[in-house]
Amino acid sequence: MSVALSPRAAALMTLPPLLWAGNAIVGRMLVGQVPPMALNLLRWVFAALLLAPLAWRVARDLPAIARAWPYLVAVGTFGVGLFNALQYLALVTSTPLNVTLINASMPVWMLLVGTLLFGVHPTRRQGLGALLSMAGVLTVVTRGAWGALADVHFVIGDAYMLLAVVGWALYSWLLARPPAWLRPPERQRWNWAEFLFLQSLFGLLAAGSAASMEATLTAHAPVAWHSAAVWTALAYVAIGPSLIAYRCWGLGVATAGPAMAAFFANLSPLFAALLSVWLLGEAPQPYHALAFALIVAGIAVSIARR
Repeated sequence: MSVALSPRAAALMTLPPLLWAGNAIVGRMLVGQVPPMALNLLRWVFAALLLAPLAWRVARDLPAIARAWPYLVAVGTFGVGLFNALQYLALVTSTPLNVTLINASMPVWMLLVGTLLFGVHPTRRQGLGALLSMAGVLTVVTRGAWGALADVHFVIGDAYMLLAVVGWALYSWLLARPPAWLRPPERQRWNWAEFLFLQSLFGLLAAGSAASMEATLTAHAPVAWHSAAVWTALAYVAIGPSLIAYRCWGLGVATAGPAMAAFFANLSPLFAALLSVWLLGEAPQPYHALAFALIVAGIAVSIARR
């Protein structure tokens, strides 16, 4: 498999992991101030409001929206409603570094989803890379104690994050393989802002449902609306990890494909480790370094030139 990336494409796919690592830090910092499902809902409400001035013309294309609604529900649910909600929920019991390291198993799930649902079979190199990446994930889950695999005790946040990663893999393949009539040049009727706006609107259906269930079934303190820190955090998650990162990720998936974009997603643990030390005082542990090395080695093997 030959890999050729322009500096622009590499930069586009490096920015989302940095912004998403910051999202993990912010999500952890807001634990106790904003309930996780409410945080996800507020994030995308604000993002949709920011997109509206750029995307309002899409409302004129109701016939196409009506035709594409199953696809829009899918990308909205998996990309907006599911992934971010589960990530914030994971951060209640897990750490930003663990969340981003589990997120670094993305290529494994990209290959599995591609094989099972889209008929794209991995090569032997990709299979070996997937095994190495999975070893990295198991290192995170077992906290580096491989002997504990026979009696492993999962942290619930880690399980939430694994589910989120699988959903994101499906979302990325749906971006790369939309219905035939939504592929270029037909989808040029929707620019990036309009397409992301539609994803946000349909994703808010799932995000709103999850927030409603959270408010009904669990006891949380009300959102600290009086806090400037909460407003600053909401502004960050609505602009950086949402608008900017999703735009760059979409370009990366369209340019290089889901598997290559997933390789760049593996930069998140490095960024999260640096940000955690700086903002939260959480120094990375030796097993984090081992897990990160295994995951990166797996991806390097899978994309290496023959």
